[in-house]
Amino acid sequence: MADTGEDDGTRTGNRVDIDGDATGPVIAGNYNVVVDAQHGSTVTVLMDGQRPRPRRRDRIRLLPRRQGTPLGRDADLAAIAAALHGGESVQLWGPPGVGKSALLRYAARTLDAGGDGVVFLDAARREPEDLAQDIFEACHSTGGYAPSRGELPQLMEGVEATVYVDNADYTAEQLRTVMDAAPDALFVFAGREEVLQGTDGRAHRVEGITRDAAAELLTRELGGPGDPDLVTALWEAAAGTPLLLLRAAAVARLDPAAALPRPGAVRELLHPLFDRLDEPSLRALHLLGTFRDAELDPEHIGVLSGTPDAAALCAGLAGLGLAEETELGYRVADGVVAALRERQGLRPYALERLCGYFADWAARPETPAAQVAGHARALQVLAELAEQSGRADLAVRVVRAASPALARSLRFGVWGRLLDQGLPAAQRAGDRQAEAYFTHERGVRAVLTGNRVLAAVLLAEAGILWRQLGDTQGADAAANAQQYVPQEPGAGAGSPDAGSPDGPGDGLTNPPDGGASDLGSSDLSSSGTDPGPLQDPTAGTAPSTPSPEPAPPSETGASLPADPGPAAPDMPTVPSDPGVPVASDPVSASGAATSGGGMPVDPGPPLGSASLPPGAADLGGAVVTGGAPVAGVSAAVATALKVAAVIAALTIAVVAVQQSQDGSESRSATPVSGSTTMDAGFGDPTPEPEPEPEPEPTGLAGIWWSSEGGGIEFVEAGAGRYTARARDVCGDTITAEFSGGGDTYSATAPAYDMSSGSCGEVLGQVRTTITIGEDGDTASVTREMASTVREGVTCYTCTPFTLTRAS
Repeated sequence: MADTGEDDGTRTGNRVDIDGDATGPVIAGNYNVVVDAQHGSTVTVLMDGQRPRPRRRDRIRLLPRRQGTPLGRDADLAAIAAALHGGESVQLWGPPGVGKSALLRYAARTLDAGGDGVVFLDAARREPEDLAQDIFEACHSTGGYAPSRGELPQLMEGVEATVYVDNADYTAEQLRTVMDAAPDALFVFAGREEVLQGTDGRAHRVEGITRDAAAELLTRELGGPGDPDLVTALWEAAAGTPLLLLRAAAVARLDPAAALPRPGAVRELLHPLFDRLDEPSLRALHLLGTFRDAELDPEHIGVLSGTPDAAALCAGLAGLGLAEETELGYRVADGVVAALRERQGLRPYALERLCGYFADWAARPETPAAQVAGHARALQVLAELAEQSGRADLAVRVVRAASPALARSLRFGVWGRLLDQGLPAAQRAGDRQAEAYFTHERGVRAVLTGNRVLAAVLLAEAGILWRQLGDTQGADAAANAQQYVPQEPGAGAGSPDAGSPDGPGDGLTNPPDGGASDLGSSDLSSSGTDPGPLQDPTAGTAPSTPSPEPAPPSETGASLPADPGPAAPDMPTVPSDPGVPVASDPVSASGAATSGGGMPVDPGPPLGSASLPPGAADLGGAVVTGGAPVAGVSAAVATALKVAAVIAALTIAVVAVQQSQDGSESRSATPVSGSTTMDAGFGDPTPEPEPEPEPEPTGLAGIWWSSEGGGIEFVEAGAGRYTARARDVCGDTITAEFSGGGDTYSATAPAYDMSSGSCGEVLGQVRTTITIGEDGDTASVTREMASTVREGVTCYTCTPFTLTRAS
């Protein structure tokens, strides 16, 4: 592994070179991670003296690309300078096209840096934790290291840089999270909505430019002054928005015989501009539109669109107000995608070619991990297009190829976002090997970000999947990673204290444990008896008695045994892109599917008629209830939030499993402890009296075994009500109450926002319904979203399972 970042913070970043098998070590918090593209990554805890020692750069200077001077912004620049001089952070806010980005870039290059230097970053579609790692690497020579949650502010303490962040469309809490990562820095954010208030800093609205500035802009673009009355009318119609004025000038400049457009048409200039583009420019713009709001390097644009000099061509599109230049490359400008979709005669790009190209590029050993992370939004869009076109196999190919590089980039937010797409795609494609890999990597990520309960669940499931596939290397890697599932403070040797400043985490998403217990010790029933560890339903024997002697740190500290049971069955996930429609438009007459706001793509030949694996959710943009997709879901409803909506699980509780004297496995209908009593003289156990025969259980009362592993005890509470105790995925003990009558009972539980790697806000309620079969000893279980706090919360893995009454 080599750190090739320049000391002055230039944009080459940290490049991690790996061997041809796509493996390599990175360090996050207390963990050393060997990234493996085939069998899943392995985790070890760093010993004393092994942790890197980041060195603060002598000169912090990460500047934006050069640009011209924005017109009419003297007052705005003065306001920014005054706030920074007074020790305040600033948020620039205003609608798209008003000139926030140009103002921010110019301020970063021209205002007095003060303190230790300047950092400029683009936060478009970036998670706050990844942005914090960007800031850390800009200020330190890191050697490929992501500090823990507690260590990051300590390392950044005393760094008095000014950090400019474009496209920071975050909530107030997310802005505070970024600011807390560099406590002594000042920030200048640019976003669409006003969110920075009070003690956090000052919000400054960016409005359209003045009439004189508009006249100067048009004169510069046209090579001479225009008619003063028409300029004034255009300025008024555009509300001083520089992007609209730029497009108006472009229409006239591309057609020497044409004059400036009429003021009434100033907001409808995209189609006239398209008509004036040559074929290479239109093809390149069409490619950018296919990738929606994602940015692409000119190298990729040139290869895929067949353009020899893509950089110059895209610069020309930016000059027409059709594209936006970024630090990485180019993305389509605001409003262009919708207009392109209305245009006839555009031949869709072949989806299979796009996916194949980026999968091959991301998997190459020589491709820098930072470059793959920079194109993560483009990869996400490709996976969405593949899913919406019925090609889940292509989505799996893209995410599988990119995952190792994203892990090595130490951008755990975007890594998680892609993994959240890859897992359901693998289930839909019937790719069991990819399903095991994505489950494993999600578990490793949960370890690194400090999400103890989720890590235990995912790694347990990964171990079972690897064993079912006969992949002993993958199973061993999952078992090894389970040793390092973060535990409660003081929970035992071999695992870092999750509550300590040096505990695991990516610097921002490592939540405090709050006393939450892991699944290995989750309560079963109201008795409060510990039912013991999760068991592998495929195993032939019960677990052996634990050794009374603690193992060395490298072999203990596990919150689950090396042979874990299955994951909680009710952990639905939804696609990980906020505000991006995932329901595809109807397939056009040409056979090209369109993608929720993107451009048409040619999905290529359809997949065969292979059936979905058991329990696999249909991810075609529809809510899945009871394992069947609901057709016709609108784009608004199917709009995906960046969440993994995790239901408070009931079936994660585990009934104790005993091993009988003859070595066979038997299931106990009562807790293991308390079956015998000892006399006061410490003699032989005194058998308890033979219990009275109990009446045949009715309704839900009693212990039931889940088809997905484990069991749960329902206690009758009267009047058609039954209660059950369990641990949810947030680590809290909950008592769920099922009510109903006859053969059907239901309960609701909250669905949490897991986008940060820990339980966030409640996004809605999920209803779990249990229907008892005619024999009285089996029951079917379904789950569905009962209510949501906003549009777009979609449960994609609310798959059914069955319960069998314990005999």
